[in-house]
Amino acid sequence: MATAQAQMQTKWWSGGKSPFNVEYGKLMMWYFLMSDAFTFGAFLISYGTIRFSQNFWPDPNQVFNAFPFAGHANLPLAFVSLMTFILIVSSVTMVLAVHAGHKNDKEGVIKWMIWTIIGGIAFLGCQAWEWTHLITGDHAVLIKGEIQHIGTTVTMNPWGPATHMMHEGHHVGTTGPVAFGGYFFGITGFHGFHVLSGVVINIVMLLMTINGTFERRGHYMMIEKAGLYWHFVDLVWVFVFLCFYLI
Repeated sequence: MATAQAQMQTKWWSGGKSPFNVEYGKLMMWYFLMSDAFTFGAFLISYGTIRFSQNFWPDPNQVFNAFPFAGHANLPLAFVSLMTFILIVSSVTMVLAVHAGHKNDKEGVIKWMIWTIIGGIAFLGCQAWEWTHLITGDHAVLIKGEIQHIGTTVTMNPWGPATHMMHEGHHVGTTGPVAFGGYFFGITGFHGFHVLSGVVINIVMLLMTINGTFERRGHYMMIEKAGLYWHFVDLVWVFVFLCFYLI
């Protein structure tokens, strides 16, 4: 009975130690990632609202069917699947870097951080090629939406509003504000900026590891914080991939 009363009178937090039993910087990183998740969520919800309010929308199997050095081969979603694989593998190497940090294995941290950085740069390179192809490519920029109306066809441009056409004095109209290009480049570009930021952060962490900064501190907590950010970037890409490339 006395023990129960003592527990009830215990002050679980008097302002000195975190009630979450988590290092301050790590807790702040979680807060930042949560707020960033709300931003991505708002963008994707907005995209979904426009996407499902339209009668016509570009087919991902036609838009994303190209592959570097494959000519005009029709390979739907093959390239973006490669991009996704690269990012997932880089997330695995980051896990290994964090695990090496827990063991105070400096050489292991250096090795796996280098591989993580290479993965991030490879993903950015793939995204740069995809953007260049979609903007300047000769078979993926415009999609013909076979919309029969008053005996004619309306050309649907996935990067902007559909074309207005006139036929025998009658106004054909448009397919509506498609806005696919604006959302695609905006959201994937925002995610790409996060990947670029993550690569820069990882390079800084690598240099600090090489210089022995964490070894002198006696822990590699900063590697774990950078890992949280990198895993978040990887997780967000799963939702971006689902929204733009699969639906």
